[in-house]
Amino acid sequence: MAYSLSEINEAVRSDPKGFCRRCDEEFQKKVQTAAEKIAAHRGQSHIVLLSGPSGSGKTTTAMKIEDALEAMGVETHTVSMDNYFNTIDPETAPRNREGAIDYESPFCLDIELLNRHFAMLDRGETIHVPKYEFARQMRSDIMSQPMHLGEDEIAIFEGIHALNDIIIGKNPNAFKLYIAARSNVVDDGKVIFDHAWLRLCRRIVRDHKFRGSNAEFTMKMWDNVRRGEKLYISPYKENADLMFDSSLACEFSVLKPYVVPLLEELPRGKYPVADQILEAYEKIEGMDDTYLAPDSLAREFVGGSTYTY
Repeated sequence: MAYSLSEINEAVRSDPKGFCRRCDEEFQKKVQTAAEKIAAHRGQSHIVLLSGPSGSGKTTTAMKIEDALEAMGVETHTVSMDNYFNTIDPETAPRNREGAIDYESPFCLDIELLNRHFAMLDRGETIHVPKYEFARQMRSDIMSQPMHLGEDEIAIFEGIHALNDIIIGKNPNAFKLYIAARSNVVDDGKVIFDHAWLRLCRRIVRDHKFRGSNAEFTMKMWDNVRRGEKLYISPYKENADLMFDSSLACEFSVLKPYVVPLLEELPRGKYPVADQILEAYEKIEGMDDTYLAPDSLAREFVGGSTYTY
């Protein structure tokens, strides 16, 4: 799917509040469709494997799907697969081509424990979900939480490696969901704003709003993030039972007042993608985020969300 530049700009000028409302309504339709498919699938498995690249809005989307399932009478539990990280051992940890520990690698996860837990849940057994302490870079079994799934309960396991063959190969019956911002902005058939740029803009704004970081902080990591996506996420997206486009047409405009000033602080020419985004934003009308609903997906990145993370 692609969004029309002229339609975005006209909607921002004529009815920004209605534009945001329509975008959220379209998004909610996709959420409802995903929830219905997941609910219908629970006769085969109580496990949902949810993956997607960074900046895709996986957290909010998973929460919205959980709300829709709860409304259908399906009790839902969302688990971050980050809790299954192995305690880092510098001697055995996977490393990237530069020799540094590759934290993006799926082999940082305890794959054996994950697969065992998936099988136990589908058999109706109780598992103990571990807790990973990032500050200490170690997994704590003492802080683990018990989980048992009844007939009308499911567990959404969310993580960038959820659709990797080493996981779904042992869990073929799990429902597999891929979430990403997949739509470009086009003008006369030409792409002027790439969908990957939207994810980068989301990250820049979120890092600034919630971490106090400048754009350079995010840009320095972006090449490595993209490398990890190309190695560990994109090759497995075709394993999904459902591909969910998490972009909102209004979001390009909502992000503009936040991201443009941050990108303008960067030295021109240092990050070519930043210059390309600034050039694209010269053609896109900006919009104040006050037109966004508190439960809009875009609130995950600009703040003011009714959801807590």
